[in-house]
Amino acid sequence: MPTPEFVLALREKIGHDPLWLCGVTAVVARGDEVLLVKRSDNAEWTPVTGIIDPGEEPAVAAAREVLEEADIVAEAQHLCWVHVIPTVTYPNGDQTQYIDITFRMSYRSGEPFPADGENTDVRWFPLDALPPMSDEMRARIAHALDGVEAARFVR
Repeated sequence: MPTPEFVLALREKIGHDPLWLCGVTAVVARGDEVLLVKRSDNAEWTPVTGIIDPGEEPAVAAAREVLEEADIVAEAQHLCWVHVIPTVTYPNGDQTQYIDITFRMSYRSGEPFPADGENTDVRWFPLDALPPMSDEMRARIAHALDGVEAARFVR
């Protein structure tokens, strides 16, 4: 799904100025595998990520994003990590900073497919054979799969 309409409406008012948004990361586990998507904008492998819509519950947003992006039904098991990521500057000059809310998700059904055009590939990866990815994304996966069922907060 492209940039949400509410973000486009805000951008009409603030231009490229920094925008604070809430995002989710859905780390979907199936046995000793994790679901990853290959983003169409930068060709990087990541867990499913997305922007929370106004009024939407974060766990609901995580499940929605997994269905929209990967055609997989997943359910939030627990909140793993809440942190702020550095400011992102997009190619058009828009600046955004996200508070990321990472969830461990359990697989329910479906076959992975890049369903909405945001990704070029979707696959299950064994945990011991993850593709190259950023330290940030590796940390999100690690926090979600380390067996700790309490959220971490940066202090």
